Amino acid sequence: MIELNADVGEGCDDASLMPYLNRVSIACGGHAGDAASMSAALRLASEHGVAVGAHPSYPNRAQFGRRDRAATAEEIVAWVTQQTESLAEQAARLGLRLVHVKPHGALYNVAARDAVTAQAIVRAVAALDPALVVVGLSGSQLIAAGQASGLAVLNEAFADRRYQNSGQLVSRETSGALIVDPRVAAAQAVALARGRPIGSLSGDRIVVQADTICLHSDTPDALNIARAVHAALNRG
Repeated sequence: MIELNADVGEGCDDASLMPYLNRVSIACGGHAGDAASMSAALRLASEHGVAVGAHPSYPNRAQFGRRDRAATAEEIVAWVTQQTESLAEQAARLGLRLVHVKPHGALYNVAARDAVTAQAIVRAVAALDPALVVVGLSGSQLIAAGQASGLAVLNEAFADRRYQNSGQLVSRETSGALIVDPRVAAAQAVALARGRPIGSLSGDRIVVQADTICLHSDTPDALNIARAVHAALNRG
């Protein structure tokens, strides 16, 4: 079965989701998270045998890291490095090791389309630990930058988000951007896992490569979505 991942440590009910996940990206201080929440998420993941990684972002708690921010490449390198190191320190205290880095929110979306931002993130990751996997939007500039630098990458697709025809995610501010019906999310996850076309928001059919499928802990009805997606994928 294709792996499932979620972004955690953001103040949602992570414990309920963990049994359905293979990988989690933990907020590490930019948009959410502190030492206590990082430690709690790491412990939960360890208890369930779930792989852990960093979820760095633009440092913007007020807007949850979901607004673009003008930044130099050096600033992006510094933010990714600092936040990932913060989580790595908490992990080391528990005898755990980070296995991936996945940017959050606006930083994720900008890195999907902007080569300079993508390269800055990859530069930070490679300097921290070249064994870390880069997780990014499928077919994006971040994936290309990771591959060009010789890092392992995972093309990420989404069960609970709608796509544009270009393969970019529909903005959360757009009506219909979120998939909140568990049955619809499960159907999209199965199609992604099998390499079949999915419907874009405009109704066209697109194919999205998926190495890992994301579920969001803050999507309405997140637990039932996780249950439905997990069950549908297990049915094959």
